[in-house]
Amino acid sequence: MISIQLPDGSKREFPQAVTVADVAASIGAGLAKAALAGRVDGNLVDTSHLIEADAQLAIITDKDADGLEVIRHSTAHLLAYAVKELFPEAQVTIGPVIEHGFFYDFSYKRPFTPEDLAAIEAKMTALAKLDEKVTRSVLPRDEAVAYFKSLGEAYKAEIIESIPADQDVSLYAEGKFTDLCRGPHVPSTGKLKHFKLMKVAGAYWRGDHRNEQLQRIYGTAWASKDDLQKYLVMLEEAEKRDHRKLGKELELFHIDEHAPGVVFWHPKGWTVWQEVEQYMRRVYRDNGYQEVKGPQLLDKTLWEASGHWDKYKDNMFTTESEKRDYALKPMNCPGHILIFKHGIKSYRDLPLRFGEFGQCHRNEPTGGLHGIMRVRGFTQDDGHIFCTEDQILQECVNYTVLLQKVYKDFGFTDIIYKVATRPDARIGSDEVWDKAEHALIESLRASGVDYIIAPGDGAFYGPKIEYTLKDALGRQWQCGTMQVDFSMPGRLGAEYVDEHGERKAPVMLHRAIVGSLERFIGILIEQHAGALPVWLAPTQVVVANITDAQADYVAEIVKSLQKQGLRVQADLRNEKITYKIREHSLQKVPFILVVGDKEKANGTVAVRARGNQDLGVMALADFQAKASADISSKT
Repeated sequence: MISIQLPDGSKREFPQAVTVADVAASIGAGLAKAALAGRVDGNLVDTSHLIEADAQLAIITDKDADGLEVIRHSTAHLLAYAVKELFPEAQVTIGPVIEHGFFYDFSYKRPFTPEDLAAIEAKMTALAKLDEKVTRSVLPRDEAVAYFKSLGEAYKAEIIESIPADQDVSLYAEGKFTDLCRGPHVPSTGKLKHFKLMKVAGAYWRGDHRNEQLQRIYGTAWASKDDLQKYLVMLEEAEKRDHRKLGKELELFHIDEHAPGVVFWHPKGWTVWQEVEQYMRRVYRDNGYQEVKGPQLLDKTLWEASGHWDKYKDNMFTTESEKRDYALKPMNCPGHILIFKHGIKSYRDLPLRFGEFGQCHRNEPTGGLHGIMRVRGFTQDDGHIFCTEDQILQECVNYTVLLQKVYKDFGFTDIIYKVATRPDARIGSDEVWDKAEHALIESLRASGVDYIIAPGDGAFYGPKIEYTLKDALGRQWQCGTMQVDFSMPGRLGAEYVDEHGERKAPVMLHRAIVGSLERFIGILIEQHAGALPVWLAPTQVVVANITDAQADYVAEIVKSLQKQGLRVQADLRNEKITYKIREHSLQKVPFILVVGDKEKANGTVAVRARGNQDLGVMALADFQAKASADISSKT
């Protein structure tokens, strides 16, 4: 007898080997119909998988996260099937699942057009309706290579040739189409109903720019029609909020072909930047950080000693002068260690907190650049805390509380916390790792938050917390980090004198709250759809006259508001007031003050707030009080 234990603890016994589908059918016809895959002893498998010994089994449906991944993986294969049906000369390469969907790369003699994309999607729908069975087979590696070569699929053959010769490979077939894949897949194509192709983009074979450029078709797939529709609505809203589009419309910044991946900040955009930077500078000052500034160009030998050269050299900009090799810094950590090393440090000096708005450069591939979200030149709110092992816990507790306040001030309250713990390949004693992981977890417990453990995802030298924001559209942005480093200070010779007069290497805590300022400002623009809170808005108030008779009164108001510290603009143009209001509304100015003869005579202003809100006529002092309150409360 074979005993199958289900997630609820119940067991089912069978006289012989059974498939996942058989077990689902024994439970009920509804589950048998809904089953997409199974998880046997923790491993995700097809419903056709044969269970030959006692096992634990979970039936996977479209209500499970695993089920949605299987749907997306299978839809990628359906896409390739449709392309081969419509364009037989196209060669298929790879087609993985990605966040919210999938893609598949193709080699074809001409670019796919929007009309092609529509035809491919229609073909996918037709093939899905055939409800063709998806079957798995296994071939020896060399036979699989020969099979795909016989089909003219050179890319598939190349992939398989990279697999060790003594290994078998699995293939999945549906109708006329067979693909290389580990699986699992849905039982039949009829399970694939709610999908949409999104766009075509370029992609290099194996991600190497020296190889042929392929065509990547992106798609999305969901468990239900409602889920698909919600996602498409979210994408529509995201397009309206695109920081690249708003950055141009609001005259904040631009990216120029003369400096790819580096931002040209316009006056309004640089005002936003300065508000963010000065806010973070106050955070440094008020929480015991000493601001420092390190050089951007550092000798190659430092990067070799720190370990960065081996890991990041392909992404570093390098230069040579007088037979010495240098690199623009991709991160600030080694520079802070050199500052720490300057002069003797005592245990009484610890914790020592350094903060820097350090400009870094990384040679990101052109295809990976994205507005100001992913750039080659960026500035981090980088901080490093040098401390003893006993101080790790309190520093982490303080940091998490501080990070939460900062995010709240910027309008983010939904945060995901993840603790990445020790990997198999690591340095340091288990005792030290226990202390570091305990400190990170306890810092989150002390803050009363839920957290996720990511086993084995820590760096080889220490664990870390990743702080991920959820924005107004539910999108996730990993910004903050707290990383415990037992390695780099010792590698670079950093020491302090302990209470016994002995020299010891400090623990180094790498921490960033907003991370890249460029990326964070991009997130802020999209979070607020360009309508930044009053305290961040580049222009906070516009004062507009109705006729020239109020020009002098406008000047008085502007001068008064500027003395209060507000960023004010006068609009004295000979235009209709409705035109002025509309134009400044499109620029998302928080407040528009309109003044006519009546307001001038009474010393008042007619106040319009962003969002077409008419706040009525009020004394200038009352408006000043309101604006000050909004700025102070970060609304």
